[in-house]
Amino acid sequence: MANTAQEVAVCATIEALIRAGTTADLGGLDRIYHKDMQILMIDTDGNLARFDKPSFIEMLSDTVRQSGQPASTWAHYDAVDADGDHGHVLITRKVRLHGEDKVLVLSIDLVHEDARWQVTREVIFARPNPDGTPT
Repeated sequence: MANTAQEVAVCATIEALIRAGTTADLGGLDRIYHKDMQILMIDTDGNLARFDKPSFIEMLSDTVRQSGQPASTWAHYDAVDADGDHGHVLITRKVRLHGEDKVLVLSIDLVHEDARWQVTREVIFARPNPDGTPT
């Protein structure tokens, strides 16, 4: 999916984000998430949750700790774009959240700042995954 050096670098950042998020690597999450990052998560019932960087990192680490099993790193890149200092990734993930298998479709905006790609915004659509989550 990645064609340019910038797109490859953006994908590497997203891979690092997945590793950090699934292992509750707080230092990794802190480096990847921009200080002004915002997250919007919506589900099929229209429930909307908003997070800033500290609250999302806390929620992620609590979810990983409470799961009691290794988190899924499964991901499918739907689109990757990077131009100058701005990048965007559309990615589908299969995860277990609060004991339920989910499919997440994430629209992730990134900025290249301080010599690294950082996530500035994630918009996440969560829906049930009746097929289960791969490991």
